[in-house]
Amino acid sequence: MVEILGSLTSGPWIYVVVAVSILLDVFLPVLPSGVLVITAAAAAAAAGPPPRVPDVLALLVTATTASVLGDMAAYRLARRGGARLDRAIARSRRLTRAHERLGTALARGGGALVVIARFAPAGRSVVSLGAGKTQRTVREFLPWSVLAGMSWASYSVALGYFGTQWLGTTWLGTAISLIALFAAGSLAAFLIRRPAPSAAPAT
Repeated sequence: MVEILGSLTSGPWIYVVVAVSILLDVFLPVLPSGVLVITAAAAAAAAGPPPRVPDVLALLVTATTASVLGDMAAYRLARRGGARLDRAIARSRRLTRAHERLGTALARGGGALVVIARFAPAGRSVVSLGAGKTQRTVREFLPWSVLAGMSWASYSVALGYFGTQWLGTTWLGTAISLIALFAAGSLAAFLIRRPAPSAAPAT
Protein backbone atom coordinates (compact mmCIF):
# COMPACT_ATOMS: atom_id res chain seq x y z
CA MET A 1 0.00 0.00 0.00
CA VAL A 2 2.78 2.42 0.95
CA GLU A 3 4.74 1.60 -2.23
CA ILE A 4 1.66 2.16 -4.39
CA LEU A 5 0.96 5.51 -2.74
CA GLY A 6 4.61 6.46 -3.16
CA SER A 7 4.54 5.78 -6.90
CA LEU A 8 1.27 7.68 -7.33
CA THR A 9 2.40 10.76 -5.44
CA SER A 10 5.36 11.22 -7.76
CA GLY A 11 3.23 11.89 -10.85
CA PRO A 12 0.26 13.98 -11.98
CA TRP A 13 -2.08 10.99 -11.61
CA ILE A 14 -2.20 11.77 -7.90
CA TYR A 15 -4.64 14.61 -8.60
CA VAL A 16 -7.02 12.24 -10.39
CA VAL A 17 -6.78 9.61 -7.65
CA VAL A 18 -7.39 12.18 -4.91
CA ALA A 19 -10.33 13.73 -6.77
CA VAL A 20 -12.03 10.40 -7.48
CA SER A 21 -11.52 9.18 -3.92
CA ILE A 22 -13.02 12.34 -2.43
CA LEU A 23 -15.91 12.36 -4.90
CA LEU A 24 -16.86 8.78 -4.07
CA ASP A 25 -16.32 8.72 -0.32
CA VAL A 26 -19.56 10.61 0.25
CA PHE A 27 -21.22 7.36 -0.87
CA LEU A 28 -18.45 5.00 0.34
CA PRO A 29 -17.07 6.57 3.54
CA VAL A 30 -14.53 3.74 3.89
CA LEU A 31 -12.40 5.22 1.09
CA PRO A 32 -9.13 6.69 2.47
CA SER A 33 -9.46 10.13 0.91
CA GLY A 34 -7.99 11.89 3.94
CA VAL A 35 -5.03 9.51 3.94
CA LEU A 36 -4.42 10.23 0.25
CA VAL A 37 -4.53 13.99 0.71
CA ILE A 38 -2.12 13.90 3.64
CA THR A 39 0.25 11.50 1.84
CA ALA A 40 0.25 13.68 -1.27
CA ALA A 41 0.89 16.82 0.78
CA ALA A 42 3.74 15.10 2.58
CA ALA A 43 5.22 14.13 -0.78
CA ALA A 44 4.94 17.76 -1.89
CA ALA A 45 6.87 18.88 1.19
CA ALA A 46 9.61 16.35 0.43
CA ALA A 47 9.77 17.19 -3.28
CA GLY A 48 11.58 20.49 -2.84
CA PRO A 49 10.91 23.89 -4.42
CA PRO A 50 8.49 24.41 -7.37
CA PRO A 51 7.89 23.22 -9.99
CA ARG A 52 7.00 19.98 -8.27
CA VAL A 53 4.40 17.24 -8.39
CA PRO A 54 2.25 17.22 -6.43
CA ASP A 55 1.91 20.95 -5.96
CA VAL A 56 0.34 22.05 -2.68
CA LEU A 57 -1.94 24.69 -4.20
CA ALA A 58 -3.14 22.35 -6.95
CA LEU A 59 -3.75 19.66 -4.36
CA LEU A 60 -5.76 22.07 -2.21
CA VAL A 61 -7.91 23.17 -5.15
CA THR A 62 -8.43 19.57 -6.28
CA ALA A 63 -9.47 18.38 -2.82
CA THR A 64 -11.82 21.30 -2.21
CA THR A 65 -13.51 21.06 -5.61
CA ALA A 66 -13.97 17.28 -5.38
CA SER A 67 -15.40 17.62 -1.88
CA VAL A 68 -18.03 20.15 -2.97
CA LEU A 69 -18.95 18.18 -6.10
CA GLY A 70 -19.38 15.00 -4.06
CA ASP A 71 -21.54 16.80 -1.51
CA MET A 72 -23.77 18.22 -4.23
CA ALA A 73 -24.11 14.84 -5.95
CA ALA A 74 -25.35 13.27 -2.70
CA TYR A 75 -27.56 16.28 -2.01
CA ARG A 76 -29.17 16.10 -5.46
CA LEU A 77 -29.72 12.36 -5.17
CA ALA A 78 -31.45 12.72 -1.81
CA ARG A 79 -33.46 15.74 -2.93
CA ARG A 80 -34.94 13.82 -5.85
CA GLY A 81 -35.84 11.06 -3.43
CA GLY A 82 -37.23 7.70 -4.33
CA ALA A 83 -38.64 4.70 -2.50
CA ARG A 84 -35.31 2.86 -2.36
CA LEU A 85 -33.50 5.86 -0.89
CA ASP A 86 -36.33 6.42 1.60
CA ARG A 87 -36.00 2.83 2.83
CA ALA A 88 -32.22 3.15 3.11
CA ILE A 89 -32.52 6.33 5.16
CA ALA A 90 -35.24 4.84 7.35
CA ARG A 91 -32.91 1.95 8.20
CA SER A 92 -30.07 4.30 9.15
CA ARG A 93 -30.16 5.85 12.60
CA ARG A 94 -27.54 8.41 11.51
CA LEU A 95 -29.58 9.64 8.59
CA THR A 96 -32.79 9.62 10.61
CA ARG A 97 -31.09 11.71 13.27
CA ALA A 98 -29.85 14.08 10.57
CA HIS A 99 -33.44 14.63 9.48
CA GLU A 100 -34.47 15.40 13.04
CA ARG A 101 -31.57 17.72 13.80
CA LEU A 102 -31.21 19.54 10.50
CA GLY A 103 -34.77 20.69 10.02
CA THR A 104 -34.43 24.42 9.43
CA ALA A 105 -30.95 24.62 10.99
CA LEU A 106 -29.24 25.41 7.69
CA ALA A 107 -31.62 28.26 6.97
CA ARG A 108 -31.28 29.69 10.48
CA GLY A 109 -27.50 29.81 10.62
CA GLY A 110 -26.96 26.28 11.89
CA GLY A 111 -25.00 25.34 8.80
CA ALA A 112 -21.84 25.09 10.91
CA LEU A 113 -23.01 21.51 11.37
CA VAL A 114 -22.05 20.89 7.73
CA VAL A 115 -18.48 22.06 8.42
CA ILE A 116 -18.10 20.03 11.61
CA ALA A 117 -19.56 16.92 9.99
CA ARG A 118 -16.99 17.08 7.18
CA PHE A 119 -14.35 15.95 9.65
CA ALA A 120 -16.40 13.16 11.24
CA PRO A 121 -16.41 9.59 9.90
CA ALA A 122 -19.40 9.34 7.54
CA GLY A 123 -20.55 12.77 8.73
CA ARG A 124 -20.30 14.21 5.24
CA SER A 125 -22.64 11.53 3.92
CA VAL A 126 -25.15 12.04 6.70
CA VAL A 127 -25.35 15.81 6.30
CA SER A 128 -25.32 15.92 2.48
CA LEU A 129 -28.05 13.30 2.17
CA GLY A 130 -29.94 14.80 5.10
CA ALA A 131 -29.88 18.31 3.58
CA GLY A 132 -31.27 16.97 0.32
CA LYS A 133 -33.89 14.83 1.99
CA THR A 134 -35.15 17.69 4.13
CA GLN A 135 -35.49 19.79 0.97
CA ARG A 136 -32.97 22.45 1.95
CA THR A 137 -32.32 24.79 -0.98
CA VAL A 138 -29.01 25.01 -2.84
CA ARG A 139 -28.60 28.55 -1.50
CA GLU A 140 -28.83 27.21 2.05
CA PHE A 141 -26.53 24.22 1.57
CA LEU A 142 -23.90 25.11 -1.05
CA PRO A 143 -22.06 27.91 0.83
CA TRP A 144 -21.64 25.66 3.86
CA SER A 145 -20.49 22.79 1.65
CA VAL A 146 -17.84 25.05 0.09
CA LEU A 147 -16.68 26.21 3.52
CA ALA A 148 -16.61 22.62 4.76
CA GLY A 149 -14.61 21.44 1.74
CA MET A 150 -12.11 24.28 2.06
CA SER A 151 -11.70 23.72 5.80
CA TRP A 152 -11.20 19.97 5.50
CA ALA A 153 -8.86 20.24 2.50
CA SER A 154 -6.80 23.02 4.10
CA TYR A 155 -6.49 21.11 7.36
CA SER A 156 -5.50 17.86 5.65
CA VAL A 157 -3.00 19.48 3.27
CA ALA A 158 -1.49 21.56 6.07
CA LEU A 159 -1.08 18.49 8.26
CA GLY A 160 0.77 16.54 5.58
CA TYR A 161 2.87 19.43 4.31
CA PHE A 162 3.93 21.13 7.53
CA GLY A 163 4.13 17.86 9.45
CA THR A 164 6.77 16.62 7.01
CA GLN A 165 8.61 19.94 6.95
CA TRP A 166 8.76 20.27 10.73
CA LEU A 167 9.57 16.64 11.50
CA GLY A 168 11.99 16.24 8.61
CA THR A 169 10.95 12.74 7.50
CA THR A 170 8.01 11.89 5.28
CA TRP A 171 6.90 8.74 7.08
CA LEU A 172 6.94 10.32 10.54
CA GLY A 173 5.26 13.49 9.34
CA THR A 174 2.57 11.45 7.62
CA ALA A 175 2.01 9.27 10.69
CA ILE A 176 1.66 12.24 13.06
CA SER A 177 -0.60 14.00 10.55
CA LEU A 178 -2.90 11.00 10.30
CA ILE A 179 -3.20 10.86 14.08
CA ALA A 180 -4.16 14.54 14.08
CA LEU A 181 -6.72 13.92 11.31
CA PHE A 182 -8.34 11.05 13.23
CA ALA A 183 -8.34 13.15 16.41
CA ALA A 184 -10.23 15.90 14.58
CA GLY A 185 -12.66 13.29 13.28
CA SER A 186 -13.29 11.95 16.77
CA LEU A 187 -13.92 15.45 18.11
CA ALA A 188 -16.29 16.23 15.23
CA ALA A 189 -18.19 12.98 15.81
CA PHE A 190 -18.57 13.86 19.49
CA LEU A 191 -19.91 17.33 18.68
CA ILE A 192 -22.44 15.93 16.19
CA ARG A 193 -23.71 13.25 18.57
CA ARG A 194 -24.06 15.68 21.47
CA PRO A 195 -27.73 16.26 22.20
CA ALA A 196 -29.13 19.53 20.97
CA PRO A 197 -29.85 22.00 23.81
CA SER A 198 -33.46 22.03 24.91
CA ALA A 199 -35.44 25.20 24.50
CA ALA A 200 -35.83 27.21 27.68
CA PRO A 201 -39.34 27.06 29.16
CA ALA A 202 -41.49 30.12 28.58
CA THR A 203 -41.99 32.39 31.57
